[in-house]
This record gives sequence, C-alpha cells and structure tokens, in this order.
Amino acid sequence: MFNHIMIGANDIERSKRFYDAVLGTLGAGEPVRNKAPTGHTRLFYRHDGSVFCVTEPINDEPATFANGSTIGFKCSSPEQLLEFHAAAIAHGGSSIEEPPGLRQSAMGPLYLAYVRDPDGHKLCAIHRPA
Repeated sequence: MFNHIMIGANDIERSKRFYDAVLGTLGAGEPVRNKAPTGHTRLFYRHDGSVFCVTEPINDEPATFANGSTIGFKCSSPEQLLEFHAAAIAHGGSSIEEPPGLRQSAMGPLYLAYVRDPDGHKLCAIHRPA
C-alpha cells in the first residue's frame, strides 16, 4: 500500500546516525543522500521494496513530530525487535510506553517496542509470531 514514508529532521547528521543504527538492525544499508532542488538534504533508506526518508524541512520551519502518529517497522524475530530498541536507545532515542516484549492484542499476540527518535517521532518495532 505504501511507497514511502518521509519525516522531518532538525539535525540531519544526528538523524542519519540514529537511523543508520536503528534501520541497520532490520537490514537496511547506507541511505541514498540527495539534495532537493531547494538545497535541503534528504536521506532515502531502501529495504524490501520500501523507502523511509528523512529530510530537512523544505519550508525552513522546524521539524516536528505528528502527535498521535506512529511509524511501525516489521521485525523478523523478537531478538531483532530487541536489537532495534537497543540501537534506538544507544543512538539518542528514548524508550516509551511499556518495556519491549510480548503483548496480547485484538490481532493476537504481538511483540512490540516503542521509542521516540531524537526529533520526537514515535517508532514501533513489531513482530507477529507465526
């Protein structure tokens, strides 16, 4: 359904360090660095047919997080989910909500870990056991 997700960053190099580490746990490699026609830097992380983008806001206003929004990243195992969470914390993110682990939901059991990136964007690492 989705082609890409793009979020804003106030410090593109800080965001690159964070997302290199966090998305690296999922198998994403080095991002493609791009300059928008406006001169703003954008990072494009590609993995498994999806694209996650981090950009300096082209309107030159501060980047802000979307209140009530969460970006979910699919993990292949509970261990990968814990690696995602640990990488996020080690690179300037903060753990939020309950500790990472197994939870019961209307969709059945799920492993979940929630963090905020250095700009406050809410991220979820999720694994659905088979």
